[in-house]
Amino acid sequence: MGTALLHRDGSCCSARVCWEKCRCHGVLRGLELLVLGISALSHCISLFALQALGSFYFLHESLKNIYQFDFKAKKYKKVTGKEIYSDTLESTPMLEKEKFPQDYFPECKWSRKGFIRTRWCVADCAFDLVNVHLFHDASNLVAWETSPSVYSGIRHKALGYVLDRIVDQRFEKVSYFVFGDFNFRLDSKSVVETLCTKATMQTVRAADTNEVVKLIFRESDNDRKVMLQLEKKLFDYFDQEVFRDNNGTALLEFDKELSVFKDRLCELDISFPPSYPYSEDSSQGEQYMNTRCPAWCDRILMSPSAKELVLKSESEEKVVTYDHIGPNVCMGDHKPVFLAFRIAPGAGKRCQRSERILRQTAL
Repeated sequence: MGTALLHRDGSCCSARVCWEKCRCHGVLRGLELLVLGISALSHCISLFALQALGSFYFLHESLKNIYQFDFKAKKYKKVTGKEIYSDTLESTPMLEKEKFPQDYFPECKWSRKGFIRTRWCVADCAFDLVNVHLFHDASNLVAWETSPSVYSGIRHKALGYVLDRIVDQRFEKVSYFVFGDFNFRLDSKSVVETLCTKATMQTVRAADTNEVVKLIFRESDNDRKVMLQLEKKLFDYFDQEVFRDNNGTALLEFDKELSVFKDRLCELDISFPPSYPYSEDSSQGEQYMNTRCPAWCDRILMSPSAKELVLKSESEEKVVTYDHIGPNVCMGDHKPVFLAFRIAPGAGKRCQRSERILRQTAL
């Protein structure tokens, strides 16, 4: 998996780490609280309950009076010692774990996408941590057909489902952080039109079905040089530097999927290159694979009240940081993304400890 360093100076961090076949989502650091959401295969009794999400939460030993919410009892309980929840997480009261309804993405019969939610009280401040995994683009050709793509609409529906669940009437509303592999993609049709403005398009169809299987974009002059080849699982653009130059910020105008939730979700400014899809060759840490158009799939988002918490922590000595890890190192097909900040004692919505906390003796 990976290694995380926790410091005693109050610094903290959040990240999505990929290591071999384990995908790690969101490491959220706040007042020495490090949350590492790991996307790994869960141990489930039924294939229908299988979900590719799990979470590790690390708290520094210097922290005192940390509480976690029991969703069944609807009360907080003090965190002591070490606890491990595995096997069928649906029955674990200390978290909420759900898969998205099967009809959200009918193309994928055995979809493992969904979310895991936990609630914490740190420094007398209550907040939710929500680890998500949204649906991917099944075909580059289908994604290119419309703007926005059909897959963008599916992710919109799934993320709306998550947000509705975490702010419904079952529990008291608190600030929340939502992190993980959102699978957000650039608007494919607009990106291709921009990258291939002076190109002509050749369509290749299957002989037996007449289905479009490949698009080839060639320069109108310059000996009709091939600029882009597009297939179901191929996005081969001749110059990858466009995605790395100035951290790819010129392409952020095509990153539109979050705009639908502008009143419900906030994000700090992105100043790192697209986090996916990197080569899994250990010698090519900066190289993108030619399977998909590079995009900022991995994000750390937050409610407006959570953003206030984050920005309150910024000062001359401690600066909020939203960045990626391992720019020159192979980290798998996704680069880790982290958010580092401090939570001031008493900031945000306070936990009602006197009435709602279950006392628990030390292990």
